[in-house]
Amino acid sequence: MSTSTSGVSSEASITPVVVRLKLSLLRNGLRQSAGRRAAYITSVVVVLLFAALQLLGLIALRGNAHAASVTVLLIAVMALGWAVMPLFFPSGDETLDPTRLVMLPLRPHPLVRALLVASLVGIGPLFTLCLLVGSVISVAHGTTAYVTGVVAVPLALLVCVALARAVAAANIRLLSSRKGRDLAVLSGLVIAIGAQLVNFGAQRLGSAGGVSRLDPAADVLRWVPPGSAIGAVDSMSRGSYAMGVAQLVLSVAALVGLLALWSRHLTRLMTSPDGSTLQAGESAARERIPTGGLRRMLPPGRTGTVMERSLRYVWRDPKTKAAWVTSLAIGLIVPVFNALQGTGSIYFACFAAGMLGIQMYNQFGQDTSAFWMVAMTIASPHDAYVELRGRALALLVITLPYATLVTVLTTAMLDDWSKLPEVLGLSFALLGAMLATGAWSSARFPYSIPQEGYKNVAPGQAGLAWIAIFGGMVSAALLTAPVIALTIWLNVTADGDRWSWLLLPLGAGYGALITAFGLRMAAPRTARRLPEILAAVSKG
Repeated sequence: MSTSTSGVSSEASITPVVVRLKLSLLRNGLRQSAGRRAAYITSVVVVLLFAALQLLGLIALRGNAHAASVTVLLIAVMALGWAVMPLFFPSGDETLDPTRLVMLPLRPHPLVRALLVASLVGIGPLFTLCLLVGSVISVAHGTTAYVTGVVAVPLALLVCVALARAVAAANIRLLSSRKGRDLAVLSGLVIAIGAQLVNFGAQRLGSAGGVSRLDPAADVLRWVPPGSAIGAVDSMSRGSYAMGVAQLVLSVAALVGLLALWSRHLTRLMTSPDGSTLQAGESAARERIPTGGLRRMLPPGRTGTVMERSLRYVWRDPKTKAAWVTSLAIGLIVPVFNALQGTGSIYFACFAAGMLGIQMYNQFGQDTSAFWMVAMTIASPHDAYVELRGRALALLVITLPYATLVTVLTTAMLDDWSKLPEVLGLSFALLGAMLATGAWSSARFPYSIPQEGYKNVAPGQAGLAWIAIFGGMVSAALLTAPVIALTIWLNVTADGDRWSWLLLPLGAGYGALITAFGLRMAAPRTARRLPEILAAVSKG
């Protein structure tokens, strides 16, 4: 009897322990540096200010004929963001990574309950709560509607959180296990498309003249949780009580289903073997790829070896593959979606080169602790130059034909073939600038990519990642300025169309020259900073 009672009390105590653990880790993390505290406080202030403005805007919608459509679609877009953003932009919330609890004797149901409550602590849930409260206020009319809103707000919030945790639990190992590489590709595509749908959905909600056109979509989404919770409040306001109850029941059913799915994934995660338990020969047989023909096509010597190694990373390493797949997807989606909406510009095709150029940043971080084997082969700036050149050439093998394909496709959709040469020239110049700044940034601001979990930056190195990527992108834009200025000048000149075709060879040549210059500048720094680079990339 005492054993049973002890077990019950033990399970009941999991939730407050996990919540205190999250608060303690958050507090201790903020104590690490003043910069981290300042960044966190600034983000909290910005999010709260934006949430307050959104709340006021939703309250101002009260009485509007399309208030229900706007709020239902807003909650649907927000739920989509909860599903895809935690994976596409991994956060630093280590308490929500269930792989850290694998060795503890915890049952799935108490663990799901504890993690669900812990998930409600943070800026994201607070922002969501503000939107839900504002949505209810904007559509609720009458006592019954307000009572329904009291139930609908926490219900919709729990659905969003459970959706995010279920998706995260289903994908927690796909970025750290070769066994899940096919799922990683699929998830990368889903995440990339989902992020763009969130973006375009938000644009549609913000368009002044398109609110009435949202009614048909809202009529469907008011039956899709968590939008059905807000739809229930609106139904109660209009006196459709049976419809309101049905919509609430749908939200409850969705929450129960998501919790069951989350529990199932947690059970599988804590009881099933991962890639580390598979036999080496078995894994090697599955991972074998036909590289004989590829190796014969690559240059001889170290350059070809580096290219082959980099291409193998793209094919085999789950995190590298996920980064490439999402970049490829977004690089295509942005220009194509804008062209389909009729608001696109052919210059959006440069987005493809920009997204793939980001892959040049933090080149040594993808090697993690294995970089020491590469470092052993670098004894001079020349060795570093050959290493960087091989990595850049491997990236160009994929990027050049892809950027060309996206540009041609966008041109065909917009039927603006006269702009094709200059856009291709701009893309090649931008790509060259990003390769140059990426090589230098890889040597100057290296950071580690954790192999476990779904974070792409080791704790404490987020500042380095932001400086490396965004600082490098700004520098690349400045380096591309001469080609951009020439493009603008030819477009405003009366007879500029006659000479716009020159931008293709000029842009390609400029991109090649700036790439070579960047590699030459980065090589000596790479050779000098090998110990620092090795320490930085091995941190995770």
